[in-house]
Amino acid sequence: MKRFRILMTAAVMTAAACAAAQAQLPVEQAQVTYAPQVPPPITRKSPALVKLALNTYEVTDVLMSGLEQDTKYPFWTFNKKVPGPFVRVREGDTLELTLTNPKDSGMDHNVDFHAVTGPGGGAAVTLVKPGESKTVRFKMLNPGLFVYHCAAPPVTQHIANGMYGLLLVEPKEGLAKADREFYVMQSEFYTKNEFGTEGVQSFSQEKAEMEHPTYVVFNGRVGALQEDRALRAKVGEKVRFFFGNGGPNLVSSWHVIGEIFDKVYREGTLMNAERNIQTTLVPAGSASVAEFELQVPGNYTIVDHSIFRIEKGAVGTLQVEGKDNPEVYTEVK
Repeated sequence: MKRFRILMTAAVMTAAACAAAQAQLPVEQAQVTYAPQVPPPITRKSPALVKLALNTYEVTDVLMSGLEQDTKYPFWTFNKKVPGPFVRVREGDTLELTLTNPKDSGMDHNVDFHAVTGPGGGAAVTLVKPGESKTVRFKMLNPGLFVYHCAAPPVTQHIANGMYGLLLVEPKEGLAKADREFYVMQSEFYTKNEFGTEGVQSFSQEKAEMEHPTYVVFNGRVGALQEDRALRAKVGEKVRFFFGNGGPNLVSSWHVIGEIFDKVYREGTLMNAERNIQTTLVPAGSASVAEFELQVPGNYTIVDHSIFRIEKGAVGTLQVEGKDNPEVYTEVK
């Protein structure tokens, strides 16, 4: 009993010391953006207490535009968006999350941050029932690009219905300058009706268990990166993609047709880059960072090179403007 009391006293003292240390940190609101936008780089050189608010909503929205009426889906979301917000913090920061589940919600929700060290990546302490809100704190120990997602039972359906996003933990020394940064996240949707059926669709447990998606998309919908939603850059610029795979099932063979990734930081690590990569694998529940410089103008197609997934929606466009570069790319008549 005496040993138990000593251990409990030590735990209380440690928690008190931790709270005191956090109280000394400067406080700032998390800068968040929604795909394909990315928050600006972090310029401060010391840790902060970063406050992040996430709200869970069930929202019926467009999955694919139709000729007469759109294909819609009852998404489960963070902050009414699929994917959820891109969050940018710094190695050594303390992330203070306030998770709120509105009282008219139909289910419980929580968050599993792959960037968090501890039971469930935070899922064990963030479960909120309808009408509840919880505030928790997590130390950002490891730099990298990390997926987060809902992990409330049944976790499979919460992910399959749209509850995921990316969290970037910048290394203390920061990242090298890029002219443009983009947030792209691949995922699948499993509907009872076939691809392109108009009207509100419903989730198919059977297709999900068989890993036969009806839709494979970038940024939550067919056409999210096409036509007026295409990504844009200029010749001479260095672009950086933060690419995540929400799954829930498929591994992505991510490729940009007509470009070679100068650097790829596989599976979210920011420590060691591999060079001159044509196609990179991104597992479900993981992420990759890719950088390349643009030498030639034109349209570059973004795909999952498991190529028939183009027919299910996994296609986008990077439009590059600028002067021709015949030394690199030319047609000889």
